[in-house]
Amino acid sequence: MTASLNNGVNTPLTPGDPAPNFIQRSANNPRYVFNSAAGRYLVLCFFGSAADAHGQAALEAAYGRPDIFDDDRASFFGVSADPEDETSGRVTDRLPGYRHFWDFDVTASRLYGVVAADLDPSAGTVPLARQWVVIDPTMRVITVVPFRQDRSDLAEVMAVLDDLPPPGRYAGVEIMAPILFLPRVFEPELCRHLIGLYEAQGGQESGFMREIEGRTRLVTDPGFKRRKDYIIEDQNLISALQARFIRRVVPEIAKVHQFKVTRMERNIVSCYDADDGGHFSAHRDNTTKGTAHRRFAVSVNLNEEFEGGEVCFPEYGPRSFKAPPGGAVVFSCSLLHRVSRVTQGRRYAFLPFLYDEDAARLREENARHVDGGSDYRAGQQKASAQST
Repeated sequence: MTASLNNGVNTPLTPGDPAPNFIQRSANNPRYVFNSAAGRYLVLCFFGSAADAHGQAALEAAYGRPDIFDDDRASFFGVSADPEDETSGRVTDRLPGYRHFWDFDVTASRLYGVVAADLDPSAGTVPLARQWVVIDPTMRVITVVPFRQDRSDLAEVMAVLDDLPPPGRYAGVEIMAPILFLPRVFEPELCRHLIGLYEAQGGQESGFMREIEGRTRLVTDPGFKRRKDYIIEDQNLISALQARFIRRVVPEIAKVHQFKVTRMERNIVSCYDADDGGHFSAHRDNTTKGTAHRRFAVSVNLNEEFEGGEVCFPEYGPRSFKAPPGGAVVFSCSLLHRVSRVTQGRRYAFLPFLYDEDAARLREENARHVDGGSDYRAGQQKASAQST
């Protein structure tokens, strides 16, 4: 059981502050990465315990607004510090819209100033500065509403949510995702050649990196990602591809981001096929030790004869992007992005990552945390030999 504490215990969050990210166990996910939910309004409710009358009232107030909490406009995340909420079954997820974190070690509560940073949760009763935190689609705080004895916090939070514009206009206007959109990176002949290589050789099912028990591991989950990749091994072709990046992509990154690219990772032709339900759910490209060095992702479309398969950036609205054949979408690996399901035809793309010498050193340092570390190091040597 937890006790209530009305005064803040850490430096409080204020409007405009970045909402701290955390990884915590939820009712249906052993390792929920909170910022993966970006792209809609998020409400964290640090209610403490559903056995408490105010905590129960907060949950009921949220449950009464499925028109708000539908996973399109907004999502609700209750944060419990009471293990009995889980064991008794009195708190459960209600999808769409409602999820709960089991914050029994107060990982999230510390970050949000709900408990003191140096608090030991095993010491007994945990004093909580219970509160609501309303967060915008880019993971920045809109407002923090503390629990009040008269329970006026319940109506205040719902009023705040009612007054918010649609998520795509959270800033008051529609805004552009912070990306580069570059036509004419590859010539039509080169695009056709790369597609021909894939069609002649075929591709292997492509996985993605996950941090599991402190190790970066390659996993597959067709529900999360469905794509096949062909690895380019022709060194002359790789050099030709990198030459185009040096001339047509690297200068634009330097101009817009003042970042000097020196390395390219991964030379693959990828295929999202409608017959397989090709897609890639919302993710970031640098969230594990084995991928932390990645700075920019590049998606070069090789064809246009497909429907769906467009890349979008949920934190910045619903607009999606489909570059013309030979054109590239370039974006920070920190941005949440997804590739919509291909509904007709096949989408072919060239999909490298770019980074610099500091990141190359980080890649080498983190190799010990990656399953297949020797192959990972060999890949670094290869990248070094083919530096952009």
